[in-house]
Amino acid sequence: MALQSNLLPAIAFHFILLMHSTFSADPIAANLLLTPPHRAMVLPLYLSSPNSSRLISKPRRHLRESNSYNLSNARMRLYDDLLLNGYYTTRLWIGTPPQQFALIVDTGSSVTYVPCANCEQCGRHQDPKFDPDLSSTFRPVKCNLDCSCDDDGLLCVYERQYAEMSTSSGILGEDIISFGNQSELVPQRATFGCETVETGDLYSQRADGIMGLGSGELSIVDQLVEKGVINDTFSLCYGGMDIGGGAMVLGGISTPSDMAFSFSDRMRSPYYNVDLKEIRVAGKKLLLNPSVFDGKFGTVLDSGTTYAYLPQPAFGAFKDAIMDEVHSLKKIGGPDPNFNDICFSGAGSDVAELSKTFPAVDMVFENGQKLSLAPENYLFRHSKVHGAYCLGIFENGNDQTTLLGGIIVRNTLVMYDRENSKIGFWKTNCSELWERLHISNDTAHAPSVSNTSHDTEMAPASAPSEAPASAPSEAPASAPSEAPASAPSEAPATAPSEAPASAPSEAPHYMIPGELQVGRITFEILLNISYEDLEPHITELSDLIAQELNVSYSQVRLLNFTMQGNDSLIQLAIIPGGSSEFFSHATATTIIAQIVEHHMQLPPTFGSYQVVQWNVEPLIKRSLWKQLYVMVIVAVIVTLLLGLSALGVWLIWRRRHQSFNSYKPVNAAAPEQELQPL
Repeated sequence: MALQSNLLPAIAFHFILLMHSTFSADPIAANLLLTPPHRAMVLPLYLSSPNSSRLISKPRRHLRESNSYNLSNARMRLYDDLLLNGYYTTRLWIGTPPQQFALIVDTGSSVTYVPCANCEQCGRHQDPKFDPDLSSTFRPVKCNLDCSCDDDGLLCVYERQYAEMSTSSGILGEDIISFGNQSELVPQRATFGCETVETGDLYSQRADGIMGLGSGELSIVDQLVEKGVINDTFSLCYGGMDIGGGAMVLGGISTPSDMAFSFSDRMRSPYYNVDLKEIRVAGKKLLLNPSVFDGKFGTVLDSGTTYAYLPQPAFGAFKDAIMDEVHSLKKIGGPDPNFNDICFSGAGSDVAELSKTFPAVDMVFENGQKLSLAPENYLFRHSKVHGAYCLGIFENGNDQTTLLGGIIVRNTLVMYDRENSKIGFWKTNCSELWERLHISNDTAHAPSVSNTSHDTEMAPASAPSEAPASAPSEAPASAPSEAPASAPSEAPATAPSEAPASAPSEAPHYMIPGELQVGRITFEILLNISYEDLEPHITELSDLIAQELNVSYSQVRLLNFTMQGNDSLIQLAIIPGGSSEFFSHATATTIIAQIVEHHMQLPPTFGSYQVVQWNVEPLIKRSLWKQLYVMVIVAVIVTLLLGLSALGVWLIWRRRHQSFNSYKPVNAAAPEQELQPL
């Protein structure tokens, strides 16, 4: 009996090891890797494998109802443009001292990773690689039963393969992660991937890595929920056509009263899904069996996908319905001859006027609620024909999955309420999300814009400093004492009367007179960093501000840089880009809001900043004498060119005339000429 009692634990131990080697990957992941690539999974950066490092799925710890509304959230900005870049990014700071990274937000990915300093097979990206040796709080994750291990059996590793055949692999590590100066959530210790190999699009892209928002133990959302510091929810809000950027929130926010919800079955597939049942074009229901949207993985919502893809029957019906509604437009070829894009010309360049030409589209869920799509949610601009647009919804080949990418949810707040198994949609202006949700940044708002300067209160940003150096090495298991996610200053969920189902139309906080053409925006900011420390990095600061404001580096001009006590005062100007002479009102308003409301997220190394004053200057038109002066110069240049051309023609003619009528003396020898026969 003693021998049997000793033998049973050994048999059990070997059985666990056998299970580990056999089932180290999710069976769904194995099927996905065998799935041939389709067009829907080539354009986007779209995960084809869940967490392969996980052995045992631990049950999710649900937060107690009494504490769920007392937790913090992390408010973060989104950057880049869905169609220009193919993705949206956010900023994370990792390590002590913090190292900054631009990461693609991807709801189809379950791990966050950045390039490691020793990675020789990583491309050149936006920021320097993560150097573990420079972080005093970095710890590699040692090999254990809950992860895949390296060949030496010492460290945990991860590996990801995407359907467009790009890959990422490396080791797993733990460090302090900071979420920016808008975040109520203090820096937290979390596990992430440190890349040692990357291929394909991951190698060539500008972004540094991926921020995985999917489900899995390595997901940043799951880790924060497991620590008990945020609710089991997060939200994304993508900017509209020609605007880009947006906002993201990790944790809970107040739910708008007219937000449309769909049930999301987390057991249906490894991806976030909705129960789509029908599509209406111009109020007319497409004649489709509802089961067409339930094939394979169902209807998947993926932020890492650029466009939308429908099964063949649904796409054919949708295309025909759109064609029936746009008879007045001319059908033209797409910008890329390699794709059979469906494009139309003659619609004009004003996005706000597209709804007069293209029909509204509704996606109706099983509960009867619907997501209404404006033209910007299913069209993209033709890159070669002015005023032309192409369908951003394509056929998904032989794949029966309905894949809804980022284009579908532009200017839409999408709430992934994982705790209640539902996803919410609210049409809004994502560039003004905090104002729509009545979230204050504790900064003075200028009532209007004129040619005079506007002072702001000398108050720091509302978010606490996220310098990881002072952060605890472990996040507390209980909820921290920061302000709750639903701050008292927010309007109750049933109150917002300015939140209609369609994009709100009220004017922004910064009104620009209709007759004013904004030629330049200037502002002064005070940084709590010494003049000596900032001076070597002033150019880097200008570049960072350009990124934060979504303008090119050439549009940011440093006007003045002085010392003010122990701080530094800088004065900058933002000028129109390209050949433009002035800003549009929408662009100027967005830039002003980003500046005054402290939406710029600068690295913690620059400290916090305060906006001292800002100013909008009108377009300086040339006076009459300057215009005449330019015209005179142009006339003189044209006259000189014409005169030189005439002189050249006369000289050529004169030379040829002399050669035909040259004088010869009488006694000059003449060559003999043979008589021609009669």
